[in-house]
Amino acid sequence: MVIKTEKLPAPGETILGGKFLMNPGGKGANQSVAASRLGGKVTFISKRGNDLFGNQAVGLLMREGVDIQYIVKDPDLPSGVALITVDSAGENSIVVAPGSNGNLLKEDIPSVIFDTGKFEILLLQLEIPIDTVEYSAVIASEHGIKVILNPAPARKLSDNLLKNTWLITPNETEAETITGVIITDIPSAERAAELIQERGVKNVIITLGEAGAYIKSENYTGLIPGIKVKPVDTTAAGDVFNGALAVAISEGSDLKDAVIFANEAAAISVTRMGAQASAPYRNEINSQLHK
Repeated sequence: MVIKTEKLPAPGETILGGKFLMNPGGKGANQSVAASRLGGKVTFISKRGNDLFGNQAVGLLMREGVDIQYIVKDPDLPSGVALITVDSAGENSIVVAPGSNGNLLKEDIPSVIFDTGKFEILLLQLEIPIDTVEYSAVIASEHGIKVILNPAPARKLSDNLLKNTWLITPNETEAETITGVIITDIPSAERAAELIQERGVKNVIITLGEAGAYIKSENYTGLIPGIKVKPVDTTAAGDVFNGALAVAISEGSDLKDAVIFANEAAAISVTRMGAQASAPYRNEINSQLHK
């Protein structure tokens, strides 16, 4: 649930906002829609409440071409909800009530997704229990599935999770939480990426907002500049980036080209209001590498 306003309220302050929007969201769902719109074949695993929001979310995902057969209905908890304030510069402040998202357990993850050879990539984020994330990463890695971890919201991560992660995509805040390194420039981003690699992750991409994304991998190290646009709403920009990144990698792109593609998708998304609604379609991407 989104309210547009001139500025974000200070603690204890009440301000009058403007336009109110109610949009489907959630990091995993946003990433799924972004990937599907860009041509990926996506199966979404989640848990939702037996309520209006849950029913609506499933219907919208189906219309986006996302496979929803493994979305579990929680009999007790409501669907997750996010309250979002967006200021005139496009910056946002978000509070999430996880609800049923926080009750997605290891036993809710169907083993068939690991055994069929159907899936190449498992894209994970941290709006579900960390035990479920770690379990899924370990099993996927054992079955040769590339695990991409978007470590958001920020939290400490175990070595067992990191060593079973093929690619991690933190922003500056999340990278600092993982490593203790405050990222202020490219050298500090490189140091944080080195520390993450030392804990077992093969590939690291640190997203730096409009500055772009810093890559440290076996085949490429360096900054891929962002695309300058006038932001309207930055909500879900990181999710669009990750969904696009997964699609490009699944199509055989190296990380450098995949980030170029993902940067463009994310740049388009911030020029639009909403979360899933802001994700671009494939025909909107200009990169000749991904036509």
